[in-house]
Amino acid sequence: MRITFHGAAGEVTGSCFLIETDEVRFLVDCGLFQGGRDAWPKNLDALSFDLRSLDFILLTHAHLDHSGLLPRAVALGFRGPVHATAATADLLGVMLLDSAHIQEKEAEWEAKRSHGKRGRRQPRPPLYSVAQAQACLKQIRRAEYDQAFQPHAAVKVCLRDAGHILGSAIAEVWVEQAGRTRKLVFSGDLGMPDRPVLCDPQPIEAADVVFVESTYGNRLHKPFEATEDELVGAIERTLHGKRGNVIMPAFSVGRTQEVIFVLTDLARRGRLKNLQVVVDSPMSMAATEITLKHTDLLDQHTRDLIAWQRAHPEAVNVRFVQDVEESIALNQVRGGLVIISASGMCDAGRIKYHLLHNLGRRECAVIITGFQAAGTQGRRLVEGAKSLSLFGQSVPVRAAIHTIGGLSAHADQAGLLGWLGHFRQPPRHAFIVHGEAETARIFAAEVEQRLNWKNVKVPQMGETVEIP
Repeated sequence: MRITFHGAAGEVTGSCFLIETDEVRFLVDCGLFQGGRDAWPKNLDALSFDLRSLDFILLTHAHLDHSGLLPRAVALGFRGPVHATAATADLLGVMLLDSAHIQEKEAEWEAKRSHGKRGRRQPRPPLYSVAQAQACLKQIRRAEYDQAFQPHAAVKVCLRDAGHILGSAIAEVWVEQAGRTRKLVFSGDLGMPDRPVLCDPQPIEAADVVFVESTYGNRLHKPFEATEDELVGAIERTLHGKRGNVIMPAFSVGRTQEVIFVLTDLARRGRLKNLQVVVDSPMSMAATEITLKHTDLLDQHTRDLIAWQRAHPEAVNVRFVQDVEESIALNQVRGGLVIISASGMCDAGRIKYHLLHNLGRRECAVIITGFQAAGTQGRRLVEGAKSLSLFGQSVPVRAAIHTIGGLSAHADQAGLLGWLGHFRQPPRHAFIVHGEAETARIFAAEVEQRLNWKNVKVPQMGETVEIP
């Protein structure tokens, strides 16, 4: 068996693992590289292997760093099925179209900006079109949690709840070759246990080969109670003390819904009052509707909270914005709003406009609630940048910047080690993926020392490993 790491090796984005035997070839995830100037060329080169001979693609969840190159794979010749949970399939219908739309619009903007300017590089075309994104959706096949299926005569798969975002899955994969079966387990992205909205990640007890994410493998999140205190303090100081706006960059799928539920719960308990929340993202509205369609995947506390909110709509006024004109009008409001918008790393979409109009105002605040990949605008804010370049303008950072890690949809070091601790015996091979290089190395050392696992490896981008 050969395993090639085409992404999420020494970095967080671009998740893509190629599994090959004499009988079968398949991918686990087909993700977009995000952040930094090198993301574009990496995405262009990412699918340079033979796509036509792939038997299938298995997706762990809908976030673009795991699914965002699917339309490009299909456009370049992949014709097989794409297997994912039902909720992931629903979300992909929104996320991939939105990704293509943003790429097309940014290509248009770049073309206009460079028009007539001598010496400027040619504007970058989109990686794929909206039509290509729509076409790839026809190849998606739905699977249910805990129900094994056979995507190929030599492969059996069972998807377990990863507790990361709606529909996210841990993939148990049994691969048969020459009469021998090996079990591979892909963690996908693991959620933090004992957090609101989703159920905890399901434990797995056995595997020959484990692939585990390490996004926060070098640190611990704050206790959730401390996170709530920090969130309440930042919002109260900004809205009622300084009378400014709170800007919250948030991934449209997962993070936006969690933030809405957390704010609603704080209102239910009387910790926040008279909240005016605007969700400025058409995709967030669609993703929230999909979330409410799959309430069976939410934890009991969240289902109870949804019922309470419907009975007390005045407690938190949540307004979804779709029209561009209504989005632009928000920039005339000088204070009193919590604006949740995408993208979550501040590199694309409507959040850039809200930063343009609020980042330079001392009475405002930006609350970062999710991981910010190296090279992104969000990472620059977290690291204390004095200014950001937005639409060709240098915008000074005068607003208060709050990084609240306790809302992360990723397990921290303790959460990851706790999940791995359910394996009854160490796997023959463990690969630490989906983490920045130094973070992955730190986590690999923790796995070796605390769990006494051997053969723990941090793979390199493009590396191929032979499993005898």
